[in-house]
Amino acid sequence: MFDETSERLLDREHPMRIHLLGVAGSGMSGLAALLLEMGHKVSGSDRVSSRETERLQRIGLAFSSPHSAEAVAEVDMVVFSSAIKAQNVAMGAAAEAGIMRLRRAECLAAILHAKKGVVVAGTHGKTTTSAMCAHVLNKGGRAVSHYVGAEIPVLGANAHWDEQSEYLVAEGDESDGTLSLYRPSHAIILNIEAEHLDFYSGLDQIKEVFGKLLEQTSEKIIYCSEDEIAVELCSGRKGAISYGWKEADYCAEDLGEGRGVIAFTVSRGGAELGRVELGIPGRHNVLNALAAIALADDLGVDFNLVARSLATFAGAKRRFETLYRSSRFRVIDDYGHHPTEIEATLQTARSLGPERIVVLFQPHRFSRTQRLAEEFGQALQGADLVCVTDVYPASEAPLEGVSGATIVDAMHRHGDTRCQSQPSLGSAHHVIGNALQPGDLLLTLGAGNVHEAARKIIADLALLDAMRNEFEDKEIDVKLYEPMCRHTTILVGGPAQYWAEPRSFSAFARAMDFFKDRGIPVRVVGRGSNLLVRDGGIRGAVLHPSKGIFGEVSVDGELLTAGAGTRFKKVASVAEAAGLGGFSWMEGIPGNVGGGLRMNAGAMGSETFDQVVSVTFLDEDGEIRTRTREEIEAHYRNVPELRRNYALQAVFRGVSASAAEIREEMEGSHHHRRTTQPIAASAGCIFKNPEGIGAGKLIDELGLKGRGIGPAEVSGEHGNFIVNRGKATAREVLELIDAIKAEARASRGIELETEVQILGEDEVSF
Repeated sequence: MFDETSERLLDREHPMRIHLLGVAGSGMSGLAALLLEMGHKVSGSDRVSSRETERLQRIGLAFSSPHSAEAVAEVDMVVFSSAIKAQNVAMGAAAEAGIMRLRRAECLAAILHAKKGVVVAGTHGKTTTSAMCAHVLNKGGRAVSHYVGAEIPVLGANAHWDEQSEYLVAEGDESDGTLSLYRPSHAIILNIEAEHLDFYSGLDQIKEVFGKLLEQTSEKIIYCSEDEIAVELCSGRKGAISYGWKEADYCAEDLGEGRGVIAFTVSRGGAELGRVELGIPGRHNVLNALAAIALADDLGVDFNLVARSLATFAGAKRRFETLYRSSRFRVIDDYGHHPTEIEATLQTARSLGPERIVVLFQPHRFSRTQRLAEEFGQALQGADLVCVTDVYPASEAPLEGVSGATIVDAMHRHGDTRCQSQPSLGSAHHVIGNALQPGDLLLTLGAGNVHEAARKIIADLALLDAMRNEFEDKEIDVKLYEPMCRHTTILVGGPAQYWAEPRSFSAFARAMDFFKDRGIPVRVVGRGSNLLVRDGGIRGAVLHPSKGIFGEVSVDGELLTAGAGTRFKKVASVAEAAGLGGFSWMEGIPGNVGGGLRMNAGAMGSETFDQVVSVTFLDEDGEIRTRTREEIEAHYRNVPELRRNYALQAVFRGVSASAAEIREEMEGSHHHRRTTQPIAASAGCIFKNPEGIGAGKLIDELGLKGRGIGPAEVSGEHGNFIVNRGKATAREVLELIDAIKAEARASRGIELETEVQILGEDEVSF
């Protein structure tokens, strides 16, 4: 079968029309590249397009999506990936038409049969090692064709067909038993573990498949002497060559690690060959390099050329790939999805010397998660902080009780590494991005689409790094994805994309300019007492002026100066200590000066602007100005001037009073608040008072006290308050607000207007 198929595939005068089902996958896209370069007319289909399908279209692939019967009409051969099911519409059409159908490995085996094949096989490290082998042979003057399971920058593509080459280096996939189809001249065995048990009955069956490959290898078997099962299957076979740390045909000694590279001395049969500095870090990659060295040496490549090529090897996409690096952060993505791979990857990450290793891990397959949960729990102890998403199913049906939390539970049993489950990948990057600190190495791990989360974080991290570079260390604090539920008194709200806490007027103004110059919307948020942020969070930047000058209060005679971030409660306390009366009404207000100025907050018959002498603010032109009370228009819960400008500081006037008088007023204010307003988390008054009746009294008369949606509930103490009785969402609060409005409209014809400020988006979009 292989001889006949190989002849047809190699017949340049009669190219075939070949359709690939599942062409967007890394293995199938590589096969498409080989077939195109061999001169065939190639088409392919998949559920989605990818960067690889776009590249292949530029070199001749006819791509379609989704799969269809029309796509396979009049083709000579259909090649399908293991993800394609028998009921696929295109598969059915091909079967009905009697079209030749081959599994991916069958097609690759037929191509491999046409050259001297070098098959790299093992549970871990196949992609990196096969890429190393192809790179070393190419740079050593032995041009080769290659087929590798990922994009390889130093090779230019994941697959390449050279008509004149003698050898084809190919990554052999052991997951579905098709490894036994290959008849290579050289086989490289990296390691063998009990994996893919959704297909295999156990380790013995896996060993049978590897054994069949070895029996069909015509020249040399190169194997890792550090792997017990590889030794069991390979040692003693004719043409077997071993590599490892010691007592092997090829050994690596005198290792030195630093700055993302690793150096070692190579010996063959006890005789030193020379020193190698590998262009990628990790002890496991030293073993991978030894396999490439043994192959190249067997094929007669000069060692000096081998060493030089390994120094320029930059690794494969998603194999410990550095995606971002600055003086503060490093982000690395890795395909590792098995405990052994994860353990090796974390050891390599630790060798780079980060302050902390922060991991976002996406488990791959429910069956693997269930079977290896304890091993995952142990391996991930090598990190400092771990966030585990839900399982990437890879076509598997869910298993009851198996999720990302399964691994988190195992981590708790095996150590004290901080870890948490965050099921949704769409929001997991918010959790991990918010936790990042300068000096951290962020590592995204998994064989699914976890790298998409890394790319989202990187885009935002780069902007904050650029911002930090424009400020002195103590001028401003910045971070990503700060949860707004931490900064609203009702304790709800999604994340702020960029969060900045300036400490001076100048830093505030420059931060405002930084974001606006880049077209990024900016919001200023204080304590969040009159604020409701939707669950999707706030796209853009949020400035939170609460530290430094913004939190300072001073008294000079009857004048009190307070920064915009100062809590009203603190203003009242400082005034009392200074013997200054007139501020007791502020004692029970949960907000701060900036918010109070913006909405002219009030209580106990007093309003903020009753005592304002002057306000310092940042205007629309970026200028810091001060205006007197007479120059500022202020209404009930509305100050137009501060809808456009940003309050930075205010001067208030009090009156001299005795300690006893002030204490009596403070206690009265406190008693009034305690007896008329709820203690539970709330945003303060939800509605403005309509004409003729207080909003709270109206809601009480409508019988809505105690009405709730989820943990969001109308307060029993005051009808104009909605309280958070647990983990209410903004959606639940907003639904309750709408229900109250609808009842007021239907029963009394009153259109209630919200006093609380509502910000943000319904769904996360960043």
